[in-house]
Amino acid sequence: MYITTTIPYVNARPHLGHALELVQADVLARHHRRRGEPVRFQTGTDDNSLKNVLAAEAEGVPVRELVDRNAAAFEALRETLDLSFDAFVRTSTHPGHRAGVERIWRATAHDLYQRHYAGLYCVGCEQFYPEGPCPDGHEAPLQPVSEENWFFGLSRYRDALLDLIRTGKLRIEPAARRNEVLAFVEAGLDDISISRSAARARGWGIPVPGDPGQVVYVWWDALANYVTALGEDYERWWVREPDKVHLVGKGVIRFHAVYWPAMLLSAGLPLPSAIFVHDYLTAGGRKISKSSGNAADPAALVDAYGADAVRWWLLREVPRVGDADFTEARLIARADEDLANGLGNLVNRVVTMEHRFLDGHVPPAGEPLDGGVAGGVAEALAGLDFRRAALAVWTIVEQANRYVDRTRPWQQSRSGQEESLGTLVHACRALAAQLAPFLPTAAARVATAVSGDRLPAPEPLFPRHAR
Repeated sequence: MYITTTIPYVNARPHLGHALELVQADVLARHHRRRGEPVRFQTGTDDNSLKNVLAAEAEGVPVRELVDRNAAAFEALRETLDLSFDAFVRTSTHPGHRAGVERIWRATAHDLYQRHYAGLYCVGCEQFYPEGPCPDGHEAPLQPVSEENWFFGLSRYRDALLDLIRTGKLRIEPAARRNEVLAFVEAGLDDISISRSAARARGWGIPVPGDPGQVVYVWWDALANYVTALGEDYERWWVREPDKVHLVGKGVIRFHAVYWPAMLLSAGLPLPSAIFVHDYLTAGGRKISKSSGNAADPAALVDAYGADAVRWWLLREVPRVGDADFTEARLIARADEDLANGLGNLVNRVVTMEHRFLDGHVPPAGEPLDGGVAGGVAEALAGLDFRRAALAVWTIVEQANRYVDRTRPWQQSRSGQEESLGTLVHACRALAAQLAPFLPTAAARVATAVSGDRLPAPEPLFPRHAR
């Protein structure tokens, strides 16, 4: 499987909304690797945006300085959030990106033409709208723009796109987002502007091949990263790999499910197999974003509560469909309830009883307590329902706790204790294995706590944050 996330602008540091998509992609990648499947997980940053230029101007620093600094903060999320991406592409520095964008431009030349354009432009979205305000909630007024641009003949691909989506050759999930894209395409497609004047872009970006007075529109440039960053691995991961998955937020679905497939059709290149769309994180009912000033910093949250707590909230609380409202109090409550009081308490009880009654020696397993969990996780992740997958793993904790209450090892004979505690230790081992894609660090701690023929001394696995 080839798994990609969108590549965010770097006009500011990353916020929790970016962490959501990265953690979801990481779980998917780790899950498929555990099944023995080859995986490439790719993410990165969109360096060539006008938003980045304006942010640098507002700060009074060179664009390159701001872009490099903020891109480094995004790449550092690998360690902060326990991510396992295989490639991190930056569109301003990747050695193959500019040449790849130029190749796609030339391959689509038969669908490109120049004309004058006038419209209202949202810098936040980096796109034109027929009227204001910005439908995605950016508060800055739309800017009137009038200039000569290059256009792409998107209207020519209406029927081909409808066929791809209706037949499922291009899978879009969930169904409501698929229907949204279908309705948009069925209503008719206008050709789209795919360049900006170099003067308006302040000279930042990739020049249009043969027309240095224009730069390639940032979305055309950014979407190309899914193939340009592959380099020598292009044939392996884009041509021969049947399972090519884009994880995207609902605000950019049109670019990924309409513009990008049309670009690829025009260039004669293979299409992605699936586009999985997630909704937004909100704070106080408003979308978390850099421009709104309500952006929770994932690095600060990890410093305060740990990567396990942040990852678990994103996976356990965010629904498959619908926005999720974030507060630190909710993160703390979920971490304390599930990780400290649930998972941590279970493992500590089991290890403590092992040492108390069996001197830490692990007997053979009795009845398995994780039956059907692996299948439930796989089924949920096949539909990109991370909350349902996390809940499937959590059934081991619930069943093990019920088993303790039912068997009461402290009241059993030696043989009964051996049977029940053997069952519980092996349940904890199964839990560590199933939890690994979701909380890799926590899963490793659980695995260590219940490893070997004689268990280590019990230690607390998770801190409690509420006071």
